[in-house]
Amino acid sequence: MSEAQPSAPQTPNTPQNPSAAQGSREGPHDTIYIGKKPLMAYVTSTLIQLANQPKVTIKARGLSIGRAVDVSQITIKRMESAGYKVGDVRIGSETVKSEDGRTRNVSTIEIEIRKA
Repeated sequence: MSEAQPSAPQTPNTPQNPSAAQGSREGPHDTIYIGKKPLMAYVTSTLIQLANQPKVTIKARGLSIGRAVDVSQITIKRMESAGYKVGDVRIGSETVKSEDGRTRNVSTIEIEIRKA
């Protein structure tokens, strides 16, 4: 693991520019993508990012949307004294091609949490 740490500072410097161009509008480090990990893992990650950034975007799609809403609400209520609030909430859908070749729509959500 100590070998990975020296290479880690080199890695973010190099891909940071390409991923910023290809990644989300706000950059690669202020977005939390919700998946199947335990709920509190995402809450902790959100709180760590909010300590370093003025806003964080929580993104999810499909069945993970409910978990994204839970993460945002737990973050705001747990850190009530810190003054975090929900900013913009964007909903939409993406067209995804399934394994059997059919296309289907998947719902998406982006929840922005800001320092008040």
